[in-house]
Amino acid sequence: MTSTLVWTLIAVQIAMGAFDTLFHHELTERLPWRTTQRRELLLHGARNLLYAFLFVTLGWFEADGLFAVVAMAVLGAELVITLMDFVEEDMSRKLPASERINHTLLALNYGAILVLIVPVLLGWAHKGTGWNSANHGWWSVLASLAAIAVVVFGARDLAASLRTKRLMLKPAGALATALPRHRTILVTGATGFVGCRLVEALVAQDHSVIVLTRDPKKALALPPPFQLVTDLDQIAPDTRIDAVVHLAGESISGGLWTEARKRAVIQSRVTLIRAIERLVARLAHRPAVFVNASAVGWYGLRDDEPLTEYGDSRPCFSHESCAACEAAALELAEFGIRVINLRIGLVLGTEGGLLARLLAPFEFGLGGPIGAGKQWMSWIARDDLVRLIVHVIATPSLSGPVNATAPGPVQNREFARELGHALHRPALLPLPATPLRLLGGEFAKELLLGGQRVLPHKALGSGFAFRHPDLRGALHAILGTKVAHRPARHAHIAERLELS
Repeated sequence: MTSTLVWTLIAVQIAMGAFDTLFHHELTERLPWRTTQRRELLLHGARNLLYAFLFVTLGWFEADGLFAVVAMAVLGAELVITLMDFVEEDMSRKLPASERINHTLLALNYGAILVLIVPVLLGWAHKGTGWNSANHGWWSVLASLAAIAVVVFGARDLAASLRTKRLMLKPAGALATALPRHRTILVTGATGFVGCRLVEALVAQDHSVIVLTRDPKKALALPPPFQLVTDLDQIAPDTRIDAVVHLAGESISGGLWTEARKRAVIQSRVTLIRAIERLVARLAHRPAVFVNASAVGWYGLRDDEPLTEYGDSRPCFSHESCAACEAAALELAEFGIRVINLRIGLVLGTEGGLLARLLAPFEFGLGGPIGAGKQWMSWIARDDLVRLIVHVIATPSLSGPVNATAPGPVQNREFARELGHALHRPALLPLPATPLRLLGGEFAKELLLGGQRVLPHKALGSGFAFRHPDLRGALHAILGTKVAHRPARHAHIAERLELS
């Protein structure tokens, strides 16, 4: 069969399919960990297994008679599954432009392959039924490698479709019970990883939520009812706002730190705080509390020293960006508003943040510590962060900096080990520090190879109880896997922090 043109088109199909799987499904969309994509994962798994059959058949055999008919049926089934997949994707998620373009090219290329292969298969179908071996040299090797890859990813997608039920989030209403009476809360960054869960929790408890977003389309995924504004000037002066939660801003981990990038990170947060200040100035009923999202980077690069809200800082860009935002937030205190600067650690959840980026490599057994793995990681489960935000709103005695981290910070090597344990995979492949320093520069030094051992002194002292104080328990709860009971590592944290 086997013209160079046919095999070239097959090679192109393999390359585009690999790009779609690795870049879109795994890296950017993270489909295997999205609870909403069970049917899409089933379709992907079934299609990949069909592809494996076709690659092996076309790469190493001439399928005559009935076997040729079976091969044509598989080609047709793949086409039907692809059409079903298109419908499912349109119904369940918004595809990025690059994925839509890639899908279009895949469909066109597949059509060209069908035009060339089907006549060959029809010719084989008229022969006596049987398998005749064939060898197409390097094309056969390529087909074999592609068959192995699609079997691996197909089996993985089928398994992922089965685990979606155990990944389902618990009802969000229980996260906002600390606010006993009705409040009106303005949330910026409401469509982000933390913001969407916060809005869900507040709405579930019948609080009124005002959502500020630059992209109204993203707000369609939020649970109603809520008031949507794209500019703070749209809020009338007689609007009653009881609290403001400021989560919006350019992510510090969104790219390498050029000077332009650094300015954008700081300005994106400070500019919006200034806009909130102007809003507060014209409101007849001013909010009682302003909760500003800062980060543990405020403390700078530290070694093993335990850090509480009363600790000092070390100069670096992480500190500079956090300090600028905190200073801008504190200016709202001039209006008689209680200001909380939440110094947030690594937020854990499958829907976003660091953990979501690590799941794919660790699930394939490619995970491990970063560098020597001695750097500290101060983390917090997303639901605990939402509960803490609600807690600080409801606790008048809290003001100033509040560490939003679990009581059990860990070193990076322990984090890698526990994540591997939760996924039942080894975590033995370290990411060398030297290439990271050369390629990532200041970004890698501060965010990947540096860290802080931060303790939630004020949160614990104000009576806040973490549901996920221990990393092992948190990871197993987030990933929906079972873990043997063991005492929480924060059992004596109050004593260590000298809390009475």
